[in-house]
Amino acid sequence: MKIFLDTASLEEIKKGLEWNMVDGVTTNPTLIAKEGCKNYRERIKEIAEIVRGPISAEVLAEDFEGMAREAKELSSISKNIVIKIPMTEEGIKSCKFLSDEGIKVNVTLIFSPLQALIAAKAGASYVSPFVGRLDDVGNPGMEIVSEILQIFQNYNFETEVIVASIRNPEHVRIAALQGAHISTMPFSTLKQIFKHPLTDVGIKRFLEDYKKAGLKW
Repeated sequence: MKIFLDTASLEEIKKGLEWNMVDGVTTNPTLIAKEGCKNYRERIKEIAEIVRGPISAEVLAEDFEGMAREAKELSSISKNIVIKIPMTEEGIKSCKFLSDEGIKVNVTLIFSPLQALIAAKAGASYVSPFVGRLDDVGNPGMEIVSEILQIFQNYNFETEVIVASIRNPEHVRIAALQGAHISTMPFSTLKQIFKHPLTDVGIKRFLEDYKKAGLKW
């Protein structure tokens, strides 16, 4: 399973790359605004300069013509750019058009298996089910991921599933068990994956024993 960072922070991306844990990045206007950026495309360009894997950048337009125009502008920044398109009628129309043009599309804001099916049929390279937001309204988000994966397997779709809106390491664990292609997560969750209390206890014990025994390096 590939790991993407869901962020617009260059510092977080660089740290994740140092750990050799980042295969790509997903971002959106909200994340870019949180970084205090004033130029949307400039931050996308800065991310593309340090990330070799896919970078999902979201269009802002809501109509087909606007989405197509912005998608071409964003994709011109780098060959790694994947265009994030919302799961709407105009979005699916844009997805089909862009896919036919050879531009990779990530259909975002997926909340049902049928939405994912529509996106795959429209040629999406990726679909992004938002599991955390489903959990928030009482629907088990990871069950949706399992159903999407089964549908894609049934019909041999090449569309990859990006598990998004991840809130904790448990989402990541279940995604990996289900066979999801990608999990995209905030930097805080990536750091949590490294941690386990017994690991910390074990390291402390080893160091204490090393000192007590007077061992030499």
